[in-house]
Amino acid sequence: MEKIASFTIDHLKLLRGVYVSRKDNVGGSIVTTFDIRMTRPNFEPVMNTAEVHTIEHLAATFLRNHKEFGEKTIYFGPMGCRTGFYLLLAGDYISKDIVPLLMEMFEFISKYEGEVPGACAKDCGNYLDMNLPMAKYLAEKYLKEVLTDIEDERLNYPQ
Repeated sequence: MEKIASFTIDHLKLLRGVYVSRKDNVGGSIVTTFDIRMTRPNFEPVMNTAEVHTIEHLAATFLRNHKEFGEKTIYFGPMGCRTGFYLLLAGDYISKDIVPLLMEMFEFISKYEGEVPGACAKDCGNYLDMNLPMAKYLAEKYLKEVLTDIEDERLNYPQ
């Protein structure tokens, strides 16, 4: 079997950043998949499931309710390796195009107060596995250390 594209990226060179993972033609329209890498693979600890789960709930809620990107959001969810998330948007984008959206989203998460949307037994299959304080911490860290004044090396996969 052939390796899938995401397994051909050198994860030893990959920095925290925002990358176009792939572009697919679906019914004559382009869907762009973004790799939102929050921790450096194989160099930093991965995120725990509770904060990943919390970020997923908050980010998906934010994105689906966004004025410009709400209807373009196809999916937001965690990577199995727990180093980041995938965001699928309808449209043909480059990484730099969505930096303002991600800054807005991670600002929202970092300042979020109250009950996490969908964090109850009726709405979620594992609602007790949430950690809002750590999700807020990680969102603020990513916002400040990666997204603010992001460099090109964090917007394009390493060669």
